[in-house]
Amino acid sequence: MAPTPKTPDSSLDRRQMLTSLGLGAASAAAITTSFSPTAAAQSRPTSQPVMDASATGWDPNTSEYVLPKLAYGYADLEPHIDAATMELHHSKHHAGYVRGLNAALAALTEIRDGRRETSEVKRWSRQLAFHGSGHFLHVAFWRCMSPNGGGEPGGDIGRQIRRDFGTFDRFAAHFKAAAGSVEGSGWGILAVEPISGQLMVMQAEKHQNLTAWGVIPLIAVDVWEHAYYLKYQNRRKAYVDAFMNVINWDHADAMMTAIHTATGH
Repeated sequence: MAPTPKTPDSSLDRRQMLTSLGLGAASAAAITTSFSPTAAAQSRPTSQPVMDASATGWDPNTSEYVLPKLAYGYADLEPHIDAATMELHHSKHHAGYVRGLNAALAALTEIRDGRRETSEVKRWSRQLAFHGSGHFLHVAFWRCMSPNGGGEPGGDIGRQIRRDFGTFDRFAAHFKAAAGSVEGSGWGILAVEPISGQLMVMQAEKHQNLTAWGVIPLIAVDVWEHAYYLKYQNRRKAYVDAFMNVINWDHADAMMTAIHTATGH
C-alpha cells in the first residue's frame, strides 16, 4: 500500500502517490490535471472559462453519462472548424454515444439482476466498449480544442514533447501523418504511456477494440491460450475461475484509493 500523503489535497502529493503505484510520473500528472478542478483552473488561460461538472460528461446526481457542455460556442473555432459541423458533431453524433453507453450499462445491470439472460453479456459488452470509447474520446476531443489554441506549446507538455520527440516540428509531422493515414474511421491520438511516462502518438481504427480508451486497468487477466493452455488446454472457464483465487486485491485497492484522491471522485 502507498503511504498516506501528509497533504491529500496537494497536486504534487497526488502525482507522487500515483507514481508510486506504477502509473508513471507523466500519467499521474495527466490524471491530476485532467480531473482536478483546482489544477484545471490553474493551468487554463484566464480568458478561458473553467469547466464545471456539466462539462465532464458524467452527472453524479443521476449516476449517468451526459453530453458535456462545451467551454466555447459552436462558431468559436471558425474558420478552422465550422459551426455547422461542430453542432452536428456534438449535439447529434456525440449524443448518440451517450445514449448508447447508458443503455449498455443499464442492460448489463439487468443481466446481473437476473432480468436478462447472461447470453446477452457479449452483445452489451460490445455496446459498452463502442459507445463508451466514443463518449470518452469525444470528451477529450472537445477539451483539447480552444479558440485561443494552436502554436507551439510551453510548460510541461512542451518540455515533454521536446523530450520524447526531439522538437515540436518533429512531433507535429508525426502526429499529422498518423492522423491522416488512419484507415477508415478512427482517431489520431497523443497519449501518455503510464509505465514509462513517455508520450506516444497512436492510431485508433476501431476506437472501441473491445475496451474503453482512458481507463486505468486495475485487474487484467490474459486469456490468450498461451496463458493457460499447458494446464487447462481449451478450458478457459476453468482457468478464469482459478485466476479469481490469485487476484491481488490489496494492489487494486491501493490503486483505487490513489485514483480517488487524485480525481476527487
